[in-house]
Amino acid sequence: MTTLLGRRARVLAAITAAAGLALVAGCSSSDSGGGAKKTAAGGVQLVKAGQLTTCTHLPYPPFQSEIGGKVQGFDVSLIDLVAKDLGVKQQILDTPFENFKTGAFLNSGQCDLAAAGMTITPERKKNVDFSVPYFNATQAVLVDKKSGINSLADVKAKHKKLGAQAQTTGEDYVKSKGYDPISFHSSDAVLNGLRSGQVQAVVIDYPVVQGWLKDKANADAFKVVGNLNTGEQYGFTVKKGNTKLLAAIDKAIKDAKADGTYKKIYEKWIGPYDESAASPAAS
Repeated sequence: MTTLLGRRARVLAAITAAAGLALVAGCSSSDSGGGAKKTAAGGVQLVKAGQLTTCTHLPYPPFQSEIGGKVQGFDVSLIDLVAKDLGVKQQILDTPFENFKTGAFLNSGQCDLAAAGMTITPERKKNVDFSVPYFNATQAVLVDKKSGINSLADVKAKHKKLGAQAQTTGEDYVKSKGYDPISFHSSDAVLNGLRSGQVQAVVIDYPVVQGWLKDKANADAFKVVGNLNTGEQYGFTVKKGNTKLLAAIDKAIKDAKADGTYKKIYEKWIGPYDESAASPAAS
């Protein structure tokens, strides 16, 4: 992203299901009320008339973060395609990440879908329905150049501190390898932990690290010492049984990959196009 880090850290622990922060992606369309129909093109039912309401967790560049007062990013651009097909506008609700595992905001009718750079896992599939995979992800090991760390194994061997974002597959991965990472509530907090010396290494999704390293100060201070291919794929989620919206999301992703739109969005937010990232293979 042009400035891929959120402009401020957000304390999300106190956010409840009834008090998400609504942020508009592009030009939003509010619920017109007065009996306005909540049915979009293709018979898709919406929680609010005239808009596709997306739950996300900010900031998570380059997938979603606030830039110039608007939420923008890779995920946002893809879901804008879905909204366009449905004849509505996208509106984004910032919510705690732990709710994405349970589908709480989908089940309560606050959001139509969730888009948060979320890995498809069997555990999460128990609570929500996933779209076709839209991104193949790997985990990166980013370290302070002054730390003397040259691999993930060095973190343990040299008794250094490791950080990860809470409730993520990156955190799960390092825990499964016997590490006890310091957990941070957001990607911004992970980076701040590295900057402040609270940790000397972090494990987080590689595209996020790519965004960080576009900033010269970060590139001068930190380096990638490992890329962990954990076989992860990202998907968007809907409430279980919401087949019409799921079909609309799948169609938008497939169409974007077929007509070159996906490639353009990828190059804008991620970097040089990696065709393997757009693999249609199922998780």
